[in-house]
This record gives sequence, C-alpha cells and structure tokens, in this order.
Amino acid sequence: MLYTKLGNTDIEVSKLCIGCMSFGKAGTMHDWTLNEAESEKIIKHALSLGINFFDTANGYSAGTSEEYLGKAIKNTTSRDKVVIASKVYFNEGRLSKKAIEREIEGTLKRLGTDYLDLYIIHRFDYDTPIEETMETLDLLVKKGKVRAIGASAMYGYQFHNMQLSAKEHGWTQFSAMENHYNLLYREDERELIPICRQMNVSLIPYSPLAGGHLARSEWKSDTLRGKTDRVAKGKYDRMEQQDILIVNRVREISEKYGCKMSQIAIAWQWAKGVASPIIGATKSYYLDDAAGAFDVKLTSDDIAYLEEMYVPHPIVGAIDKNPEQGVILLDEKK
Repeated sequence: MLYTKLGNTDIEVSKLCIGCMSFGKAGTMHDWTLNEAESEKIIKHALSLGINFFDTANGYSAGTSEEYLGKAIKNTTSRDKVVIASKVYFNEGRLSKKAIEREIEGTLKRLGTDYLDLYIIHRFDYDTPIEETMETLDLLVKKGKVRAIGASAMYGYQFHNMQLSAKEHGWTQFSAMENHYNLLYREDERELIPICRQMNVSLIPYSPLAGGHLARSEWKSDTLRGKTDRVAKGKYDRMEQQDILIVNRVREISEKYGCKMSQIAIAWQWAKGVASPIIGATKSYYLDDAAGAFDVKLTSDDIAYLEEMYVPHPIVGAIDKNPEQGVILLDEKK
C-alpha cells in the first residue's frame, strides 16, 4: 500500500479509500448494502491490505453505516491506526451552526469515537451563510472533535468562496475535495479541480469506477447492485451511447497490460493527481483488484487514448438548489 498526506495536514491516508455507502441496513437507503457481519469482513480485509482510510456519512443507511464501521474498527484495530471521514448536509438544518453541532455528536456516537479525522460537507448549502458554516467547522477543529475538514461535490466558485471566507477570517480551510470524477465524468476538470490544485486540496473522488461501468465490458450488470442501484442508473444511463466507447477503450488498455478494467480506471485516477479514490466494495476481491492497480503504469499515450472519446456531460454531483428535506438519493432514476 502507498500513502499520502491530506492537503496541508499531517494526516496520512492510504492511496485507496473505502467508501462505506456499501455498508448498512438494506432498505434504509439502498437495497444492496451489506449487513453488519459482511461489512466487518470487508473492513477487516481492507485493513489487512494496509488501507487505513474510510469514508462514511450521517445519512448513509439511516446512520447504520457509521455504526457498522465503528464496531468493525473497534473489533479489529486501534482508533489511531485508521483515518475516518464522515459527512454532514442531508439532515435537518443542512449546514447551519445548530445542525452541524447536532450532527457531529450523532456521528461520533454512532462511530463510537470522540473525534473525526475528516469532516466533509456533503453538498453546498444555499440556505446558510458561508461564514456561519465555516466558523462552525473551525470551532469543531478548535474543540478537537475534528482534525481536518473537506467538501464534496459543488461548483468551483462555491468552493473558492468558502475557502476564501475561511482564509479571510483565519478559520480552518478545506484539506480535501470528494467530488464526482472518473473516465466517464470529467466536468470538474474545467474549474473545481484546478482550484483544488491551486490551494493544495487533496482529491478523494467518489465513483472512480462509475458505478461499475469501468469495471466490465457490458453496460448492464446482473448483480443485485446492478439491478437495484437506481442512483447509478440516474448518473450514467443517459450517456450510455457515448460512454460505452470509453468503456471499450478501458477494456482495450486492460487487455494490453493483462489486468482488470477496474485497475486501468484506478491507475488513471492516480495519473491525474488523485490522492485517494473512494472504492465502494461489496466483495473482498474487489479490494484485491483495486490494490493491484498500483502495478499498472499508464503511459501518456494510454491516457490520451482513454480520454479521447470524452464529450461534455450534464452536471451530476453539484446541485443548483437544496433538495427537499429528506431527499438523499439525488440522482435516482425513478
């Protein structure tokens, strides 16, 4: 396993992160999530591979994702050996001072810890002043409840404005950006990613395999997740005709190197300067495959070939307004 530092912090994370949306009581958010015993098995396997970075959220499976992660870590290793990230936004009050102070307590209780390594705002809040959010996050750092803060999918100008507000007031700035980024979705290369590079903010993208589309040659999947993941369908199905051409090129390059398609997609992420792509695994061998990507070294010609067929996509991730209260699955295909 290889490791890197998050932004300007001294927090050392593995260059693979485990996405904990896969863990939690089925039916509370998704139908395909793993139960407590199965979740612990995946988490233990991740730790055995040297992966120390885990990303969850207060809204994942009604809080059971945080509960399963916390219990598995307690049963397997010591708290200081892991880096835990969780998120706030899809809750009552969004990113208001009152909401953040309430939600951090719930998150810490469910995880069974007294601090978070990384606290991420899950989206941009159109109802709360930026200064209120940034000052509240800074207070959590000062109190020792949070070591560092991060942001998730939003527009570049929003992220820039939040960072600027923190800098002007002497508050804690963001160290990580968890955005939507993969070979099938590269819209953030226009604004958000250059801003992150300028500010030395680490990229920890979600959906590095585009809901599995970059891990198989066929568009559709017969797995439980493939059949029931309405969010993945909402994110990717409308661009299938164009994006299958990119999937075919991933397959070609994987055949060239004698490796898995998923390893090509992950190796591309590192080649683009990503710190730690977030892998959502429901089977242990998915993690073995991901770790095997370290052995793949793409050439500049490979990267150009993989990227050549990309066309502009509709925005998926950043939102134009706050959704109705209670909505978590933003891109769900009805």
